[in-house]
Amino acid sequence: METFYIIVLVILFALAITDLVVGVSNDAVNFLNSAIGSKAISLKTIMIVASIGVAVGAIFSSGLMEVARKGIFDPSQFYFDEIMIIFLAVMITDVLLLDFFNSLGLPTSTTVSIVFELLGAAVSVAAIKLYEQSQSFDLVYNYINTAKALEIIMGILLSVLIAFTVGAIVQYLSRLVFSFQFERKMKYVGSVFGGVSITAITYFIFIKGMKSISFIPGSVKDFVNDQTLIIIGISFLFWTLVSQLMMSFFKINILRAIIVIGTFALALAFAGNDLVNFIGVPIAAWQSYDIWMASGQAPGQLDMIGLAGAVQTPEVLLIGAGAIMVITLWFSSKARAVVDTGINLSRQGDGAERFEPNSLSRVIVRYSVIISNSITHILPNRVTSSIESKFQKPKELLNDRRIDAPAFDMVRASVNLVVASILISIGTNLKLPLSTTYVTFMVAMGTSLADRAWDRESAVYRVAGVINVVGGWFVTALVAFVAAAIFAMVIWYGGMVAISLLVGLAVFLIVRGAILHNRKKRLEQSKKRFNRSDIITINEITQETSQNVSNVIKGINKRYSKVINHLGYHDLSKLKKDKKRLNELDGEVEELKDNVFYFIKSLEDNSVEASKFYILFLDYLQDMVQSIGLIAQSSYKHVNNNHKNLKFNQIRDLKSVDRDMQVLFDDIIETFDSHSFENINRILEEKQKLMDKVSELIQKQINRIRTSETSPKNTKLYFGILLETKDLISATMNLLQLFDDYYQDAKREL
Repeated sequence: METFYIIVLVILFALAITDLVVGVSNDAVNFLNSAIGSKAISLKTIMIVASIGVAVGAIFSSGLMEVARKGIFDPSQFYFDEIMIIFLAVMITDVLLLDFFNSLGLPTSTTVSIVFELLGAAVSVAAIKLYEQSQSFDLVYNYINTAKALEIIMGILLSVLIAFTVGAIVQYLSRLVFSFQFERKMKYVGSVFGGVSITAITYFIFIKGMKSISFIPGSVKDFVNDQTLIIIGISFLFWTLVSQLMMSFFKINILRAIIVIGTFALALAFAGNDLVNFIGVPIAAWQSYDIWMASGQAPGQLDMIGLAGAVQTPEVLLIGAGAIMVITLWFSSKARAVVDTGINLSRQGDGAERFEPNSLSRVIVRYSVIISNSITHILPNRVTSSIESKFQKPKELLNDRRIDAPAFDMVRASVNLVVASILISIGTNLKLPLSTTYVTFMVAMGTSLADRAWDRESAVYRVAGVINVVGGWFVTALVAFVAAAIFAMVIWYGGMVAISLLVGLAVFLIVRGAILHNRKKRLEQSKKRFNRSDIITINEITQETSQNVSNVIKGINKRYSKVINHLGYHDLSKLKKDKKRLNELDGEVEELKDNVFYFIKSLEDNSVEASKFYILFLDYLQDMVQSIGLIAQSSYKHVNNNHKNLKFNQIRDLKSVDRDMQVLFDDIIETFDSHSFENINRILEEKQKLMDKVSELIQKQINRIRTSETSPKNTKLYFGILLETKDLISATMNLLQLFDDYYQDAKREL
């Protein structure tokens, strides 16, 4: 029996290492967003500062480990073997859930996941015990630390509202003070702002840290607690003076210094608050094992009241966990994907939006505009004009065309970091495992709203993004509870066999997710996306458009052939996949069209004539994708409605067209990939042959109808495919002609 539980412990700690990796990948958004988004310091410096903060914060997290041991359920109500089932179910669920959200690139809460997993697994085991003892399920409340669980849940929910509100208010006031031309105001109020910010950070971080470090004498802690106001006052004066010296003598931008300190503080607060989410359960399981070994009792007879006492977490485990977190921070590509989501939703400028608007986001934006207009009408014009002047962006910011332009300025980045680190530290000091993801994300969203980053052009998309992310948080809670409950039940009845299967499932899904993520990442890197500053010269326009032509033709080439083949076999599932792939291709063209504004704005003065070319070029691409899309849609609809298969002669004729189309498309791809644009005229000469062939097939079908054809649905589909093929050929040739004309003109200009 001892060997069995040693194996269980090994599994739990292996899961803990995995959980640290997927957890840090998810939570990196919490402390990297502001520094990366503002570009106040280099990415390498950001990572170094954050790594130091995570490493130091890991040492401060010992005091919160009790959440996993007794924060959610009453350990005295469970026996040792039951506790181990709960812990196993929780860790397997946590690893799978966090990895799933990381793969989607969405930030979720590791705190919420661990709380609801502990709750779900404990309720499940308690319910099974009551069922086997023929007792009422109402007694399940005796097993759960209801008061503490509700306190944690309410703290998490309130933190969302408080974080958004406080972030919005502080940012609004900060912008009124500094405006967007904050450099001029810094010499007057910069030292005070630095003093307040750094004092707030240092007080909450170091007070929190002292409470958790065992080697600091109690007398020192008591002195700090008794002299709080004096310490804050002295700290404010000290940091205000230091801030002034940094600005006056060392010419250091105080906002940049606040961002560095804030990144360190937030990384420290993250590690101090969230490390329990990753290793708290395995450590509690290890402590349970030690209690059981010391007792000499059977696993099913020893109640775990020993977990209710104070147990110090070994420092070596905290240091090891911190090292894994730091390594993950540097090498996880999923962490970057999650960070990008937060920056995208809070950026100041326009651009391609990741989320599509929904009915709720439209309603929220519509009524927000109405309320805003009403308030504006009520306020005196002088007040309104004064406020508007503070939010007026300078021309150099509006005309910034750099690819790496900051998503927002250093004032907002500073507010994000200061407010979030303070709120998280307050929660940590109160022993409430607040969701750092919820707090930092909602602070960032609050400051974005107050900073007018969500204007009429982007608000409906940004609000939809926030709704999707917040909705995902509720899904996290529900899925965490249900999945942990089911896994606990499976382990209860399945024993070691069930454990092996569940761990195998977890390994399979994580490995599969990593493979799919890397594949997706490589695919994204292989596609040259338009960026507002990529295309600025004639030569670059030629390269960009030729790459886009090649990519779209490759997609059409592959899908046309597959649609004809799958239609011939009457394969519904594959036609459905074809339709989905073509929707993705249409999305790529739509993304190019979304960026026409930035394309025109980014052109050099001597290249402005290229605007018309680019607009027509995208129009032809859209026509081509629409034609193949209609072919796929009509084929899928025909098969889905269980209509008769096309006749053998019809399929044979379509395959003949397909072969000719493949030759055409391969020739075009080779021409544009190798930039052998002199071949375009030769390809254009083949246009009439293809068009004549399609026209002949249309006439053949007309003759069939007059003699032998009996299916109107087959005729409709067949004619539809041929006519759309004709449109596809025409749009392709028009695109080639357009490109050839532009290329010849460009050569003459060069």
